[in-house]
Amino acid sequence: MKTPEIGIAIVAPGGCAPDEAAVARGIARLQAQGATVHNYYDPEHTFQRFGGTDAGRLAQLNAAAADPDVQVVLALRGSYGISRILPDIDFQAMADSRKLFVGYSDFTAFHMGLLAKTGRASFAGPMLCDDFTRDETEQFTLDQLWSCLAGPTHVVTGTAEDNPQVEAVGTLWGGNLAMLVHLLGTPYFPQVDGGILFLEDVNEHPYRVERMLLQLLHAGVLQRQNAIVLGDFSAYKLSPMDRGYDFDAMLAYVRQRSPVPVLTGLEFGHIRRRVTLPFGGQARLQSDASGFSLQITDYPTLARP
Repeated sequence: MKTPEIGIAIVAPGGCAPDEAAVARGIARLQAQGATVHNYYDPEHTFQRFGGTDAGRLAQLNAAAADPDVQVVLALRGSYGISRILPDIDFQAMADSRKLFVGYSDFTAFHMGLLAKTGRASFAGPMLCDDFTRDETEQFTLDQLWSCLAGPTHVVTGTAEDNPQVEAVGTLWGGNLAMLVHLLGTPYFPQVDGGILFLEDVNEHPYRVERMLLQLLHAGVLQRQNAIVLGDFSAYKLSPMDRGYDFDAMLAYVRQRSPVPVLTGLEFGHIRRRVTLPFGGQARLQSDASGFSLQITDYPTLARP
């Protein structure tokens, strides 16, 4: 699927680029596919591990939101940094700009704040690094993005052997589990009732995943959802002291404790092949022994931002 002929802004509200040549390659790839790229990230203005000073990264977001030739604002990468500038982001201005904001990982904090403060949907999807900068891109991931942004309906499917039978509707929200828990109790945590919560993480041992899920349970968040859909949890290391405790053992325990169904098999997380999800859209979840489907509607698109 070819990139729509649109303006795409590149911003780095989190970490800086690990490879400047890769950034140029990603921008060239977008341009070759028909997009006009407005790059607000300047590698000469990076600060420590960040894509700029706090003020500089905030300025990137503001400039992209104010640019009349931009329709999509694409995060450079995740890492860490948005939490530093959350109090200074004018989320109402972001929503009023009618831009389609795209990213995941650390960018979950932006999605959360935007939904909590304005009710505006955004997109848990790819970022410039590494999705557009790899020598060999994952076409499924890129096609998912453009298909989702085109709308008006986006369908995601998944398979898993032991998912329960579920039919549920609700607001689709979630993202990186560590970022969700980090924002719990703040003004940037959306108060979603009857939602469908999707979660992923990386480099987190299963006991840490369990601990964060239990924190959401103890805080009353899980009880208010209609279903939980788990994406990819990878790059952790087990040890001999785990004594048989692994991700499957953790999942079995969480399913016993959870008051709502917990599904697995969502192709979302720190993986190359990844779906795009409208964060704040309205979703219909159907699951049985053969797999599950998520049909998402009522979110901004390129045609109707």
